[in-house]
Amino acid sequence: MQSTKHISSAQNPLIKKVLQLKDKSRERKKTGLFILEGLRELQIASKALYDIESILYCEDILENTQILQSFNYDQSISVSADVYKKLAYRDTTEGIIAIAKSKDHQLSSLAFDTENPLILIAEAPEKPGNIGALLRTADAANLDAVLIANPKTDLYNPNIIRSSVGCVFSRNVKMGTTTEIISYLKKEGIQVFCAALSASKDYTTVSFKGPTALVVGTEHSGLSNEWLQNSTQNIIIPMEGEIDSMNVSVSAAILIFEAKRQRKLN
Repeated sequence: MQSTKHISSAQNPLIKKVLQLKDKSRERKKTGLFILEGLRELQIASKALYDIESILYCEDILENTQILQSFNYDQSISVSADVYKKLAYRDTTEGIIAIAKSKDHQLSSLAFDTENPLILIAEAPEKPGNIGALLRTADAANLDAVLIANPKTDLYNPNIIRSSVGCVFSRNVKMGTTTEIISYLKKEGIQVFCAALSASKDYTTVSFKGPTALVVGTEHSGLSNEWLQNSTQNIIIPMEGEIDSMNVSVSAAILIFEAKRQRKLN
């Protein structure tokens, strides 16, 4: 690891690079790099063996600079408080930002450590906050994978990293089209349970003990017909109020932990 000089100008080329990675999905995809902010996020990414290119830190904010020694990275750079304020995405932060290399999230690289996987699939989620919440739930339940079908949002969007509290790094996240994912599930013999209003059974009456994929769609439009036509069984969470749906992350959490409960009964 190496240290470089202190940067106090927002016009510095490296600072401009960080700002582009922060604001532009196209830049993240082109370079294969992204930024993450916060000590906990950096710790989770490091544990998940993400390659850290650079760490930028503000000595006026970071209480213990010695903690930098616990990470592997190519270079560390001290920045002024004014520069850090321009870079920081969050109002409250620990004074540390990293540039890291993204990983392969193609469906073809998916592998499991178990013969009885439990998977969450989200079709076309758009809101970074919802994606982050889904990833936090997946981490809490220690799911074997999270698959995003027909992705609409860059996985390394700073809002997703922030709302997932770094769980985007700790989970096995893959992406593909709905058609590709359905084909994969059929090939692997994984049952497909779609959260849907039509032709559905109460989720508590269905067995999730075998290889299982729980599929959720957007609150606005639900799941596409392609999922519904290839569902092993549609499932529903009974509603007792005036509305017929909940936030997608809440619905997913209910289904996931019912599956976890059933599996503990084996």
